[in-house]
Amino acid sequence: MDKTQWNERIKLIEKTLVSELQMENALDDRLCESMQYSLMAGGKRLRPILVMAAADAVGAVGTDFIHIACALEMIHTYSLIHDDLPAMDNDDYRRGKLTNHKVYGDGMAILAGDALLTQAFEVILRQENVDQATLLRVVREIAVGAGPNGMVGGQAIDLESEGKQQAMDLKDLQRMHGAKTGALFKAAIRSGAIVAGASEEELAALTKYADCFGLAFQITDDILDVIGDEKIIGKPVGSDQRNDKSTYVSLTSLESAQKLASDTVAEAIASLEMFGDKAAFLRELVEYLLNRNK
Repeated sequence: MDKTQWNERIKLIEKTLVSELQMENALDDRLCESMQYSLMAGGKRLRPILVMAAADAVGAVGTDFIHIACALEMIHTYSLIHDDLPAMDNDDYRRGKLTNHKVYGDGMAILAGDALLTQAFEVILRQENVDQATLLRVVREIAVGAGPNGMVGGQAIDLESEGKQQAMDLKDLQRMHGAKTGALFKAAIRSGAIVAGASEEELAALTKYADCFGLAFQITDDILDVIGDEKIIGKPVGSDQRNDKSTYVSLTSLESAQKLASDTVAEAIASLEMFGDKAAFLRELVEYLLNRNK
């Protein structure tokens, strides 16, 4: 895909995130350093980009909603910090760098994640040019997506399923990842649509796209854990198998998972028909999932 627009928006996101982390008279400098270590460690910035792309599809200017977009990245980063902890996935590397707890210790890593999650909602409420009722609707949308009936709930199911003799079936796996991975994607896309003034029909179409995007992302993530290049993806491959996790590959086959990913991407693209050229970037984003290498 043409990454010009993607790279331009990443630059804007990075600039805004740096600005949000500049805390004068910080209570604890090491906490701020730990937050910055993970938040500014790179990455695709998919969630904030999806906020802006969804707003574009509805006819607004996606970059106008940069604070909401960046808040999603802060929440995502908090989840990664906690996910890497010894009590969770116990990973030593993320994006080619030592994970937060390997540098700052488990306790500070937990606090850095807590701080990013909490500060994210402060950042949302600094969003300009959105009326209060709409902004509150977005806050609820993101809180639900990140909370016990969304990302955290999915993580709990994942944690409880590790090492069990009886593997999940595909329905249970999709339910888990629909929460753990998909819920925050859905919150990002729906939030971008809501602040852009989407109609109910437009919101329904973008919600369908979000569901497909989250599923395709997780399937390709499972595929990368089997055939990915460790030097490119920035963390060891095969961690799902070592942790006895059920994946789309382990429950079916590599070939079946690849076909399911392709079919899901096609379904996502079909859901964007009503938006015409305004959804071109959303189409490129979901097509990218089939060829991503990290």
